[in-house]
Amino acid sequence: MLLSALLGAINGAIAKYLSFFMDPIEIVFYRNLLGAMIVIYSIKKSHIIIDTSNLHLLFLRGLFGSLAMILFFFTIATIPLGEAVVLNKTSPFFVTILAYYLMKESINLNTFMALIIGFLGIIFIMKPFGIEISYEHILGVLGGFFAAAAYATIKKIKDIYDARVIMLSFMSVGVIIPIILFFTPYAKFQIHNDYSIWIFILLMAVISTFSQWFLTRAYSLSKASIIGVVSYTNIPFAIGFGVLLGDVLPDIYTLLGIIFIVIGGILVSTQKKGL
Repeated sequence: MLLSALLGAINGAIAKYLSFFMDPIEIVFYRNLLGAMIVIYSIKKSHIIIDTSNLHLLFLRGLFGSLAMILFFFTIATIPLGEAVVLNKTSPFFVTILAYYLMKESINLNTFMALIIGFLGIIFIMKPFGIEISYEHILGVLGGFFAAAAYATIKKIKDIYDARVIMLSFMSVGVIIPIILFFTPYAKFQIHNDYSIWIFILLMAVISTFSQWFLTRAYSLSKASIIGVVSYTNIPFAIGFGVLLGDVLPDIYTLLGIIFIVIGGILVSTQKKGL
């Protein structure tokens, strides 16, 4: 998970850089297309047989993960990288809420207080103090919700499918959705002649593929409580890379929000030992 966090931060920095030249949906398309090619090669080389009895779960993992990625890449392009990563890290809170409503798991007082702390952090980052709340921040939180749904799905299918098959489901849907969006006014597709852009696209695909593999393996091999805590190490990485790319340092409200979300997320993760 630590390796996944570092590579994820690097991947976010590359996506931030590419957003200066490309539509975020276009970045998602190329990232998943090249990543899927890498994973398909690995699956064929290992002669992995895909069980077709639970394809609906694979599709749900792909759908939730793809929506989370699209929203994440959009927020990366529109708000500071560190803030985008932190808002995406609200997923443990949503995992807890989903478990309560869908799986009828109880929420004790400590978990409830952790949720309050975490969502207080969201308020500090969004800074709705007398001004209009940014819809980019709202979409960032929504991306955290879909990420939570994707992580929960991984736990359901980890014993059925190889990690590469789970990754392929995510990347395949992540190619289809952008293609659909290219036919709408919400995304645009263009041909890029600058070879350096293609180098960064390829680099992002390779890095993100390894990051996703480490992430999937981490959630498959260990408790979500442990993995959730370690995953927050990518926040300082992301803030650092963001500053290098021109983001301003977090102000006092944003810094407080980051601290609250990290504390709340760690508390929630340690409470949900069985997820």
